[in-house]
This record gives sequence, C-alpha cells and structure tokens, in this order.
Amino acid sequence: MSRRRTLGPKKKIALLVSAMTVAGGGAFVMASTSNATPPATKSAAESTACLGLATALGNNEKFIADQKANPDAQSEARIANREAVIEEIKRKQEASGCAVGESAQDSQTAQPSQPAQDGEQAGGGEQAGGAEEAGGAQASQPAESAPAENAGGGAAASGQQVCNGSTVTLSGEGGAPAASSNQFPAGTKLKVTNLDNNKSTTVEVTSVSGSCVLLNNAAFEQVREAGKFLIRRAVIEKVG
Repeated sequence: MSRRRTLGPKKKIALLVSAMTVAGGGAFVMASTSNATPPATKSAAESTACLGLATALGNNEKFIADQKANPDAQSEARIANREAVIEEIKRKQEASGCAVGESAQDSQTAQPSQPAQDGEQAGGGEQAGGAEEAGGAQASQPAESAPAENAGGGAAASGQQVCNGSTVTLSGEGGAPAASSNQFPAGTKLKVTNLDNNKSTTVEVTSVSGSCVLLNNAAFEQVREAGKFLIRRAVIEKVG
C-alpha cells in the first residue's frame, strides 16, 4: 500500500511566495510594456527629411487635384499611379519617424528649426526611393506634354537657368532617372545641380507634375545628400 506524501506548512508557504513573485513580475513587465512612451513623430518644421517627404506628398496631391479638375483620356491612369506613389511616400514618412500624411506643396518658407537632424537616415538608413517602386505597382506613364497654360518655362533657351528659387524634391516614382514638370513639355532635358554637395544630374522630362521640376527616385538619388528628401539650394538649367 503506497504512502501519500504531503507537503509541510513551511514548503507550502515557500511555494506560495514563489508563485506570487512570478505573477507579480509578469504583471510588472506587462505594465511596463503597456506604459512605454511611443517614439515622438517629427513635423516638416522639425526635420529636413520630413519636409522633403511632406513636399513630395503635397505635390502629388496637387497633381491629382489638377487631373480631377481638368480630366482627359489619361487622367484615370495618372491618378491611380500617383495614389500608389502617395502610399509609398506615407510608408517612408512612417519609417523616418515623420508625421504620416503631413502635406506641404512646394514649401519654401516652413524650413526646419533643427538643422542637426538633417543627417538622419530615413528609416534607420533606408535610402530614399531606392530600387523599390511605389507600392510595388508602379504604372507605366506615357510621355505627356505640359498643359498649355504652364508652358511658359518651355520657351527658355537652351543653357538658360530656369525655375529660379524653386526647391527640388522627389516625385516618389520608380524607373530610370527622369523628371516631371508643369513648365516643360515631355522630351525637355534639364540639368539639376545640388549646390550643397555640387552633385548634378541631367534628366529628361517624361510626364506632368504639380511643380516646376520633380525628380523621380533614381534621379534624386544621384544628387541628394544622405538622409535628406529636399534640395533647398538648387540650380536648374534647360539643356535640351
């Protein structure tokens, strides 16, 4: 006949104390996790990277609004393309710690109040645009001509400096280096020089945008400074 072992009062108390300690520790960990302060987001006024992304977002939103106000046979495809680009820009804003959805159109007055943040890499080192395309669904855009009412810049002579005072940012579009513009027709060649690092690129206008000149991801990578999505000191020349 087997003997049933029983725990003495001291062992029972020790086990009870151990269980309470484990439970209390788990509750402390859960409370600490739930009360953790989320990382603060930065606005366009606080970071050059955020300002560049907000400007890119605003330019794409303006382009969509213009297409809806003055639609043509290709407007639906253009709008779908830019909506995908906007979603990609929002992902970059989130990865960069910026306010997601913040928009600024061709902002030249809301300059960052903390220049020291300029060197931050977006998303912990992610390069702007890179090889990825907007939402993985970059639509192929046919060559387009700038609207007649915006064609004034197209009359500039070859070699002439244009878009004076304009900042330059990225459109968020993928593909080979190219530009979009509301001043120059498709086929125009523009040379963009970043005066902050003396890098330049010569690109062809392939589509219409809501700004004098926007560079796509590949072209912007050729002239950008690390961690920045906006070129505030740029020289733009019509070269062809």
